[in-house]
Amino acid sequence: MRLLLMSDTHVPARAKGLPEQLLAELPHADVVFHAGDWVDTATLDLLESRSRRLIGVYGNNDGPELRARLPEVAYADLGGLRFGVVHDTSPAEGREARCAARFPDLDVLVFGHSHIPWDTTTPSGLRLLNPGSPTDRRRQPHCTYLTATLADGALTDVTLHRLPQR
Repeated sequence: MRLLLMSDTHVPARAKGLPEQLLAELPHADVVFHAGDWVDTATLDLLESRSRRLIGVYGNNDGPELRARLPEVAYADLGGLRFGVVHDTSPAEGREARCAARFPDLDVLVFGHSHIPWDTTTPSGLRLLNPGSPTDRRRQPHCTYLTATLADGALTDVTLHRLPQR
């Protein structure tokens, strides 16, 4: 199963639309994750129409229309792993312990908010993944997103994709 992970798209505030490289990944993804801060409903509509399965949450910059359509936290059982998606996990310091305590039954937690790519595993085995942002690099050298493969109950080939400067 091929996974595509993104967050913090901030369209149209930070970009006119999603990058073509990211859009080209959609037909290859079995599941698309979006960890919040969509900003507009058009991006949600676009991903819903082009994704086989979309799992998304709202973020702190998402207004009432998006909050009416998306949960604050989403859960999914995929290929033998229990996934969760949330926008904000608070400061980096202490993140692993906080998330392991808040989500003890998960195998993988996808999150956003910071625009900083993140890939760690807690002592309890919870994998924390932040794909960064494909449209707003903030203090990072590149805009980014993640892909991964899920097979035989394992998450493999987790790859951070750097987008060209705009």
